[in-house]
Formats: sequence, structure tokens, C-alpha cells
Amino acid sequence: MKKIKNFSQIFLFLLTSCRTTIKEENPTFNSDEDKKENSYSEKKLMEIKFSCEKDGISEYLEDGWIILKEDSQEKICTWKSVPATKGCDMEKEKGCKITKPDKIGEEIIYLLEK
Repeated sequence: MKKIKNFSQIFLFLLTSCRTTIKEENPTFNSDEDKKENSYSEKKLMEIKFSCEKDGISEYLEDGWIILKEDSQEKICTWKSVPATKGCDMEKEKGCKITKPDKIGEEIIYLLEK
């Protein structure tokens, strides 16, 4: 009898502690007009960068892309190695070679939309 009583208490506890929530949602169906509006509103965004006097933006503009934003910043195009002191031999002494910027150009960043 005790086993049945214990079992019924455990069963009752499980029933009262576990709750289920039912969330009712009313599904909405898109009409043909809504679908057309959504397909036209999909836009593609792309960010491209051109550095050191290389610019190929005209290809994208001819393809139908529109420039939303243009930004530019300074960028090092090439590097060169120079001796650290007058008497150092860069071929024999690796510790006396310094690498420094040679040509500084411009990097242009475009944000495009199609």
C-alpha cells in the first residue's frame, strides 16, 4: 500500500510540475502582390577595394552596380630594403637590413548596391 501511495505522490508531482504551453499562431499568407514587392526589395551589397593606382570600378558600374559609399585611405604599395648603417653589407649581415616603405599610394573602398 505504501508503494502505491508513494507512486501516486510521485506521479502527482510530475503532473503538476510539468507544464506545457500552447502558442496559437494565425498563419499569414502572402498574396501575389506581397511576393512581388519582396522580390523587388532584395538588394545585393558588395564592398570592393582597389589599391595603388589600380581601379576597375567601371566594370562594376557597367554591370549595373551603384556606388553607395566611397572611402579612401593611404596604403603602402611597395617596400624596399636599405642598409641600417653606411658600412653594413646587407648580403652578409642580415641584422643590418631595414625594410621601409618605398611607394605610398591610395586604397579606395567602394560600397556597391545592385
